[in-house]
Amino acid sequence: MDPDPLLLSFILGNLLSASFLIPALGMLILLACSALVSGSEVAYFSLGPSDLASLRDDDSPSAKRILNLIEEPDIESGPRNLLATILVLNNFINIIIILLSTVVVGAAFPEGSLSPVAEVAVNVGAITFLLVLFGEVIPKVYATNYGLQLARVMSTPLLISERVFYIFWKPLVRMGQLIEDNFKPKQQASVSVEELEHALELTDTENRTSEEKKILEGIVTFGSKDVKQIMTPRMDVTAFDVDTPWGELFPSILECSFSRIPIFSDSIDEISGVLYIKDLLPHFLDPNIDWKGLLRAPFYVPEHKKIDDLLKEFQEKKIHLAVVVDEYGGTSGIVTLEDVLEEIVGEITDEFDEDDIQYSKLDELNYVFEGKTALIDMYRIMDIDGSNLEAAKGDSDTLAGFVLEHSGKIPLKGERLQFDDLLFTIEASDRRRIKRVKVSREEKDQTNEFTD
Repeated sequence: MDPDPLLLSFILGNLLSASFLIPALGMLILLACSALVSGSEVAYFSLGPSDLASLRDDDSPSAKRILNLIEEPDIESGPRNLLATILVLNNFINIIIILLSTVVVGAAFPEGSLSPVAEVAVNVGAITFLLVLFGEVIPKVYATNYGLQLARVMSTPLLISERVFYIFWKPLVRMGQLIEDNFKPKQQASVSVEELEHALELTDTENRTSEEKKILEGIVTFGSKDVKQIMTPRMDVTAFDVDTPWGELFPSILECSFSRIPIFSDSIDEISGVLYIKDLLPHFLDPNIDWKGLLRAPFYVPEHKKIDDLLKEFQEKKIHLAVVVDEYGGTSGIVTLEDVLEEIVGEITDEFDEDDIQYSKLDELNYVFEGKTALIDMYRIMDIDGSNLEAAKGDSDTLAGFVLEHSGKIPLKGERLQFDDLLFTIEASDRRRIKRVKVSREEKDQTNEFTD
């Protein structure tokens, strides 16, 4: 049956009327807004670490606004607040679109011109199709490929919306946190180092070798050690002046056999860079080599940095050596990746390592150590707990430092310090430092006195 000419004329007239055009134009504008807001969800939450790093280095206002939305008031609450704002804003726009669509359909078609089925199809099916296609699918596909650009465009509208719709999204965030707190699994209580050590003792079996036991003990205590305890002190660091001529530097490098060497200016407190021997290899035969141009920037760490954190930074930065600095910025020593790993797997040696014996075992109860021996090395060699010494050591991390701290002076040869069941006897010293100490394990009353 041919359509009624009068009905078509009426519909066409309605389509050109203000009662249709104004709501329809409003629908198109809001549909575009819905697309931008929906795409923003993908744009912001698909930003990776590299994108965030580039934004932090970018001083543009849009970069600052993006970081404000993601990281304010903190890195945990920021994304939640942003997501709640996007959802509230998107649903608010979609509700208005649906209301306007009812007006548009009513203005386009006279009452009774559509069957009930057709009316439902237009009001529900067509509008849902438009919202899903243009308000969800297309913008999110676009945001997947151009997320950073869309995030910059939408930074200002979202920042304003976050403040305008505060009273709407804030209760939603609180409800979400309440639900999360009630349904998320309870976190297991933290386990102390002492508890882990006790568990290790309980699970000890005859099948476990001494090497395996040492590795497990190293893992248990790994996070409690700081850089100062394992570093090479500044007096033992091999370093060269930046003004050293190549003719003098070359034989010194061959003699020391290190693959990475700190280079200082004026004094070792002013490290200019680190010289990598692999960078020198292509130029070894060049007498006019500009070796200063091969220096790499030094990586500084504080004395009290935990070695588990240092290991992560070594892995992230892909470096093997760090300069340890004290609270005044002076050089305390250096620490390498090998030093860190040795705290787990034990001593690592290669064909270039010298067999420097830093201690002598006289018998099961008596040892002689160099004064610079780290306390943690003494614990390991003597197979003692060391918790009492750690609690009383103060800022000292070496055997000589412990004796100096508790004696209050530089002791002479033959003087002794009794601490708990350990007797420290000075074997060699001068006016500046303690060179060698004999440590004897004795069953005595807990005293702490210095005697001649």
